[in-house]
Amino acid sequence: MHHFKTQDLSVKQQYKLLTGSVIPRPIAWITSLNKEAGIVNAAPFSFFSVASNQIPLLTVSILRTAGKAKDTAENILAQKEAVVHIVSESLTVNMNETSAPLPSTESELDRTDLSLVDSSSVEVPGIKEALIRFETTLYQHIPIKDDEGTVLTDHFLLKVTDVHLDSTVFDAEKEYILPEALRPVARLSGTAYSELGKIFSITRPQN
Repeated sequence: MHHFKTQDLSVKQQYKLLTGSVIPRPIAWITSLNKEAGIVNAAPFSFFSVASNQIPLLTVSILRTAGKAKDTAENILAQKEAVVHIVSESLTVNMNETSAPLPSTESELDRTDLSLVDSSSVEVPGIKEALIRFETTLYQHIPIKDDEGTVLTDHFLLKVTDVHLDSTVFDAEKEYILPEALRPVARLSGTAYSELGKIFSITRPQN
């Protein structure tokens, strides 16, 4: 077995080992509002999960580039709102287009054939074609710093105010999300993604 002390690894090596091992990772496809420019930004982030079963919280970490916050992070901090979408297989190409490093005054959605839909509780619109989307407000911002105090990552806790579920992916009677219908796409490392694959169940032990 290969053994590495992280103190001996470069930042690039650490990133490669972590993102290649912690897989598959769900993708938070986030729309946010740049009010000054009057545009909606969209971008995918795969450092994404949930944080609580008592409060409906999503977590997303947005890495900085050369110390500069991403447009999405700046918009969330300014407007305190965002809409988080789950990426289905049919939306993969459009999602990838929105990962383009555009100036903050340009909308990544202009590179796609997607359309926007008004939200119910937040000002930020959502992506109409997404089968699941969460309207959120900023619950907590945690700047992750290095030993010198430089912010490396903007970590957000986003409180869900509204959940939108397409009827094709939701069993209303049982209140289940149907993963086979949702067909979510997950992030691996590099340029690699994965589809859902085989689903199986194991009963948890009772004691």
